[in-house]
Amino acid sequence: MNLPPKVTDRAFARLAEIGASDQGQALRVAVEGGGCSGFQYEIALDAPAEDDLVLEGQGQKVVVDTVSLPFLENAVIDFTEELIGARFVIENPNATASCGCGTSFSM
Repeated sequence: MNLPPKVTDRAFARLAEIGASDQGQALRVAVEGGGCSGFQYEIALDAPAEDDLVLEGQGQKVVVDTVSLPFLENAVIDFTEELIGARFVIENPNATASCGCGTSFSM
């Protein structure tokens, strides 16, 4: 059985801060081929599609398309604020390697 990704309270709180659901938007997390390690994450605000997995919390939504779902099995979607900036991050137990940019990985 595939376990869906989890979304932290901090990520949902950030979506609430920026008013994503007020605009009819959700945080879309997708995996695409490319990047310096073979796959890369695409993270953007988008309208949910009919066949998306929808993860909800604090009145906000995070969506994952069916093609990306196997790559994100049991991953954690979080939001971090550091000196270099603030961003959504993916902690993916399926990734065997990643690059310094934090958006590219291999399996």
